[in-house]
Amino acid sequence: MAVSMSDVARHAGVSQRTVSNVVNNYVHVSPATRARVQASLDALGYRPNTAARRLRTGRTGTVTLAVPSFRERYFADLAEAVVAAARDRGTTVLVETTGGRRDTELELLRGGGEVLTDGVIMSAVSLGRTEQRSEHPVVLIGDRQPGSAIDHVGIRNREAAQAAVTHLLGTGRRRILLLGANHGPKRSYQLRRQGYQAALKKHGIALDPDLLVDCDWTTAAAAAAIVKHFENLKPDGIFAMNDSAGLGALHALRRAGVDVPADVSVIGFDDIVESGLSTPTLSTVAPLLDEIAAGALDLLDEQLADDHVPQHRMAGYELRIRESTTR
Repeated sequence: MAVSMSDVARHAGVSQRTVSNVVNNYVHVSPATRARVQASLDALGYRPNTAARRLRTGRTGTVTLAVPSFRERYFADLAEAVVAAARDRGTTVLVETTGGRRDTELELLRGGGEVLTDGVIMSAVSLGRTEQRSEHPVVLIGDRQPGSAIDHVGIRNREAAQAAVTHLLGTGRRRILLLGANHGPKRSYQLRRQGYQAALKKHGIALDPDLLVDCDWTTAAAAAAIVKHFENLKPDGIFAMNDSAGLGALHALRRAGVDVPADVSVIGFDDIVESGLSTPTLSTVAPLLDEIAAGALDLLDEQLADDHVPQHRMAGYELRIRESTTR
């Protein structure tokens, strides 16, 4: 027989309304009471009746996650984090790719799409600062220009890039190549380049424009760029704009007989799974995807619950130091 809220209320010694408040994650419950109710929920094995909740609230219990593509592993990792966080809330995630097309992103921003869901979480490539959403809840993930009127969750890209380059400088590197300059999502590469330049300036190192190497943020393009430029530029460190580019650099350097990290250190950005499996393993900046996912889902819930003022939240990041920068 299914456990009811009244069963949990009797077990915890509280009212059924208090149990409902805990189940629905309302904030006006004291920590002690919330802990007692949660202990009873766990002990009795309570499972919410999601079908009844959806009928009562008018929600579908689903959200859309839209990403440009899955060619970059980062978006697969992001999708896993969003799906896991949503599952814990009894929510199903429908995933679609936009190809970075402006018309598709605008359609999703304005509540379109073939399947009706409670809201959209989107990593947008083509949307500008002045775009407006419709009444349909939308949260954007990634880097946005200041002044955007749409809810947004990101990380401090400039600060994170500066931390990565500062790590290279701390290992004695001075000729640090920026791999993937002027490519990728515009706001992302701008902020990461600013972080690169800030780290150099803080250490009294003049910017060498020759060390800003253009290439797509793909393994093949980055490997080709290293083959083309490494001998002439002779960097002793490489900051790759993402891990795919970093892995491409490792591949090209290994084929050229360059020792990593004895001769050159390499650090990437994103902490995709392959970064911990490469030879050598790749040091990287790891955005805290669980925080990004939870923040985006929280903002969707707030938009659904009441009048809402757009918010911009920043998730954390960590440096994951591995073999490619450890001498």
